[in-house]
Amino acid sequence: MSAEEVGPGLDTLAWLKSSHSAGDGGECVEVAARPGRVHVRDSKDVSRAALTVGATAWAAFIGFAAL
Repeated sequence: MSAEEVGPGLDTLAWLKSSHSAGDGGECVEVAARPGRVHVRDSKDVSRAALTVGATAWAAFIGFAAL
């Protein structure tokens, strides 16, 4: 896991906002996938570094969160 600065590569990705995000400015995250890794960022402050995790770790997290 690492923090990766927003740069030429990350700002061009297709970011997907959580389906639990509301229009009231609540706590929201966005994710973007690249081969072998997933980037996660705060949708309210996209200038901050994105958290980067491996695809296997992300799949395990999603599986656990879905329980």
